[in-house]
Amino acid sequence: MSKKKKAPLKVPKSILATAKVLEITSNKLAAKFAMKLFITPMKFKLPRKEMNMELQSEQEYLDIESLDKKIRVYHYGTSDKKVLLVHGWSGRGTQLWAIAEELIKNGYSTVSFDAPAHGKSSGKTSNMLEFIASIQELNKKYGPFEYAIGHSLGAMSVLNSIKQGLTVKKAIIIGSGDKIEDILSDFISKLGMNIATRKKMIALFENKFDAKINDYSAYVAAKEVHIPVLVIHDKDDKDVPATASQHIHEHLEKSELMITEGLGHRKILGNGEVIKRTIQFITQ
Repeated sequence: MSKKKKAPLKVPKSILATAKVLEITSNKLAAKFAMKLFITPMKFKLPRKEMNMELQSEQEYLDIESLDKKIRVYHYGTSDKKVLLVHGWSGRGTQLWAIAEELIKNGYSTVSFDAPAHGKSSGKTSNMLEFIASIQELNKKYGPFEYAIGHSLGAMSVLNSIKQGLTVKKAIIIGSGDKIEDILSDFISKLGMNIATRKKMIALFENKFDAKINDYSAYVAAKEVHIPVLVIHDKDDKDVPATASQHIHEHLEKSELMITEGLGHRKILGNGEVIKRTIQFITQ
């Protein structure tokens, strides 16, 4: 019998109702409402399983001057061989604790962080560009890093950071999103909004970030990533379809693809086989 999979988070009925009322009034107002929700992460209580990394890591704040924000940084382990860990949307710097502990056992240390508006970091809203800016600043202060490991939006941020000059020997991306337009469309669909609102939101996105909707898509960045990359995804991921990672894999110059089953979007981070393959990929 297969293990019960954790269902994706449901959108509160109050938000769905507000979205519908605004959409009846104005697609532009509805799109602004959706955009605000899209860039506002949710915060969750720290799970007990992450407590050891929380207590044992050395922590500090780092100013990201370009964003006028501070991020919480976690230094775990004492080795000079450092691995950068990047959590996903609504995650935190201790979320990849299981991978971090295995890396420490294998002679590495890790540097992770709470992205802007996540965990203990400042701000109320965030986006991938702020993840990337944080990675670049961490690299300046604590790099060079041997490897980079990212989950979900963190995986997309790792690929884009490498495209923009982050130098690592290899990268591991887990449960990565791919096309930003698809991510926005899925978000609009979950809010029960229509195509007109989606088009308005895309226009808002492109205006806000002064970029075309797919400029920061993972597969676009992948075309300019020339180091070996291990791409991991679960076929039962309800948050991001496994086809996203398959598409990224096809656009990478040197990559391996690992597809798991029955782990979903977050449980995959603590899976023994995933962690074993990650360590093997790094050390082989």
